[in-house]
Amino acid sequence: MILNSLSLCYHNKLILAPMVRVGTLPMRLLALDYGADIVYCEELIDLKMIQCKRVVNEVLSTVDFVAPDDRVVFRTCEREQNRVVFQMGGMGAALLSDPDKIEKILSTLVKGTRRPVTCKIRILPSLEDTLSLVKRIERTGIAAIAVHGRKREERPQHPVSCEVIKAIADTLSIPVIANGGSHDHIQQYSDIEDFRQATAASSVMVARAAMWNPSIFLKEGLRPLEEVMQKYIRYAVQYDNHYTNTKYCLCQMLREQLESPQGRLLHAAQSSREICEAFGLGAFYEETTQELDAQQARLSAKTSEQTGEPAEDTSGVIKMAVKFDRRAYPAQITPKMCLLEWCRREKLAQPVYETVQRPLDRLFSSIVTVAEQKYQSTLWDKSKKLAEQAAAIVCLRSQGLPEGRLGEESPSLHKRKREAPDQDPGGPRAQELAQPGDLCKKPFVALGSGEESPLEGW
Repeated sequence: MILNSLSLCYHNKLILAPMVRVGTLPMRLLALDYGADIVYCEELIDLKMIQCKRVVNEVLSTVDFVAPDDRVVFRTCEREQNRVVFQMGGMGAALLSDPDKIEKILSTLVKGTRRPVTCKIRILPSLEDTLSLVKRIERTGIAAIAVHGRKREERPQHPVSCEVIKAIADTLSIPVIANGGSHDHIQQYSDIEDFRQATAASSVMVARAAMWNPSIFLKEGLRPLEEVMQKYIRYAVQYDNHYTNTKYCLCQMLREQLESPQGRLLHAAQSSREICEAFGLGAFYEETTQELDAQQARLSAKTSEQTGEPAEDTSGVIKMAVKFDRRAYPAQITPKMCLLEWCRREKLAQPVYETVQRPLDRLFSSIVTVAEQKYQSTLWDKSKKLAEQAAAIVCLRSQGLPEGRLGEESPSLHKRKREAPDQDPGGPRAQELAQPGDLCKKPFVALGSGEESPLEGW
């Protein structure tokens, strides 16, 4: 785990634990608002990060690490500077059986980076082996160690071993961060300190209790869940969080209330707009997206001025800030296909796409003309194909037509979809197109040790 700041201290801190699919920017900011001192991002694979491009997002005022498929793998902002820990891994607790490799990895990281390094482990079957391991880890020069007080095979329903964490804290001179108390110990703010004292740890890392209600970090006590969820949604919209991730995190907060009327609305939501409407934030969504569109337009005009090219006259063009996300559509259906099918049914000329590339950053923008009306996304894309799909989405949405997203395919396209070749149900593509119902499953909490990070110059 590589830190964003050389000055980050691990003594007497409240920490948001790394949680897969939970520790994205909206949740981290919310935890900071409620009193967390340090926030971990979800565990990310090092190979994936190496393939990413670092992009300064002037519309959102963020720094994004964008994968080759145009998906944002990691997003951060100034608000969490010096408070966020970038969690890299991929091995889970597998390294526990190979202490030599653990020592080699950590020693290499400590010597090879200017940033403090920490690691996070589970306990071993015997106390003697556990203490032997943590002593070896301490000798590598790491800044702190987080200890989940359960063995590798144990699950949340198993009791956390406070006495083992205490033995580790008594043995080491570096800060020890206690983790694993959500099930048995932490139901309110005061319980965090009780857990810290029971383990004699320097700090406490909270996972599921914070996932269920991030206001667990608030000294004044838990806030009403609906208030917390609305605040989370606002961050999700402001920072363009993908709606499937937003929906997943909200489902974790609702828990036993998923069958309530509001829970059913959330489960049925297929966009950020619908999520906002389910929580009475429809007006906020419209206002925020309009502000982001306006900011994008200002930046586009500025870019045109810098390149010395006249800004194109787009009066009369219907615009929206949308992008095509392949994950949100079945394998054989795209917005362009839906638009073409609709034009054929309505006996209209087929859509005409005009695409331009911006010389400064080599991004693309496309305008589609249908029935003499032009449609365009205000967001530029990295390829001509993606820009055309975005333009098709604008046209379909402005007409109130289905665009082929998962769960809303047009009946006329069902036949084409059925004719698609069978896919391996366990393959990456099948998993990527998981149905919305999968969003309500509990997350896996990352528990691995840190690996090398390419994140320099955040």
